[in-house]
Amino acid sequence: MPDEIQILLSNCDGLLRGLLKPLVTVALHTGARKGELRGLKRWDIQMNETAKATLQGLERKAEFVFPSPNGKSIDTSQIQIASREAIRRSGVEGFHFHDLRHTFASNLVMEGAELNDVRELLGHKNMAMILRYAHRSPKHKTKVVHVLDRVMAEKPMSQNPPQGPKVVNLEP
Repeated sequence: MPDEIQILLSNCDGLLRGLLKPLVTVALHTGARKGELRGLKRWDIQMNETAKATLQGLERKAEFVFPSPNGKSIDTSQIQIASREAIRRSGVEGFHFHDLRHTFASNLVMEGAELNDVRELLGHKNMAMILRYAHRSPKHKTKVVHVLDRVMAEKPMSQNPPQGPKVVNLEP
């Protein structure tokens, strides 16, 4: 998935008067909705260093961080058209701008973030919604099950294992 993100970002260059790449970068690093980004006036949202550096690199020509040419809040349709073009250039099927929010949540969860923290960052009221966002990649699932190799190697079975159900050998 990181490769796809880099491909998408490289295909954002030059679109939306140069604003699409920073807009997508901030979306990936904050989980902000399109509407939250288009109306962003101050940089007072929870941000990591990448999002801060991206925003600091933008010229402040208007009260909005991502302004339209007339200085007002950028129109949602402009973001939609530009992001569709970047997605088309990237060759990613079935991807939409809102999926950046899912990517934000999934990446946090796959790196060990607590679901409740991710829920709060996304502004969800309940855990049911966060479970829709926190998708884990097949590669991550494989990594998770391999944790057992390490755990079992660190805790070898004692000579006298605890008594419990007996294992039956089903081989002839």
